[in-house]
Amino acid sequence: MRPLPVAVLASGGGTNLQALLDHERDGPSYRVTLVLSDREGAGALDRASAAGRSGQVVPFKGRATDDVEAEMLAALESAGVEAVFLAGFLRLIPAGVVARFRRRILNIHPALLPAFGGKGMYGHHVHEAVVAAGVKVTGATVHYVDEAYDTGTIVAQWPVPVRTGDTPDTVAARVLRVEHVLYPAVAEHLALHWCRDESPPPFRPAGECFHTVSTGPHDLETSLSEAFPEA
Repeated sequence: MRPLPVAVLASGGGTNLQALLDHERDGPSYRVTLVLSDREGAGALDRASAAGRSGQVVPFKGRATDDVEAEMLAALESAGVEAVFLAGFLRLIPAGVVARFRRRILNIHPALLPAFGGKGMYGHHVHEAVVAAGVKVTGATVHYVDEAYDTGTIVAQWPVPVRTGDTPDTVAARVLRVEHVLYPAVAEHLALHWCRDESPPPFRPAGECFHTVSTGPHDLETSLSEAFPEA
C-alpha cells in the first residue's frame, strides 16, 4: 500500500513537522512530500531541505485572499497532495483550500479545545493564558481544520497537568512533548484509512498515556510520568 502524499504547513521552526518526518519510518501510512510556509527563512523549510523534501513559500501578507488561495491550491495539486497537516501555521487557511481538502486537513493546538482557542491564541500566548487562568489541566488537541480558527471537529486530545509553580515556559515544554507523540499517531491512524478510501473510525490508541478530558488529576500525573519520566 503506497503512503499517502501529504503537505505540512508551518510558519516557524517546525518541530511538529520533524516529529511527523521521524514517524514516517514507523509505517507506510503517509509521506510528507511538500512543506509550505508563509515565511521566508522559516526553520521548517530547513527541516524539509535536510529531509530531501520540497519546500515552498506562499506569502500571505499584503496579498488578496483569492491570490493566496490559488497559489496554495496550485502547489498542493502539483505535488499530488491528498491531505494537509498544519504544524504551527499561523494563518487562516483560505476557504477554497478547506473545501478542496475537507476532512483531510489537520491541525494540532497546544491546549484542550475549545478552551484557549481562537484568533490570536497560538504558541506562547496559549500557555500564558493557561497559567494566568490558574487551570490545573491543559494539553494538546488534534482537530480537523474548517473556515475559522480552532473550531473544527476534534479528533484526539491528550491532557497534561499544570503543576504548582509552573511558568508558561515549563507548561509549553511539557505540552510540546505530548504534541510530538500525539500528532504523528493521529496522522498515521487517519492516513492508513484514507489510503484505502475508508472513513476513519474514532482514534482509540492503545496504552495508558492517552486519557479523556474527564480523567482525574492523579491519573493525569501518573500517565505523564510514565510516558515522560523526567517531564
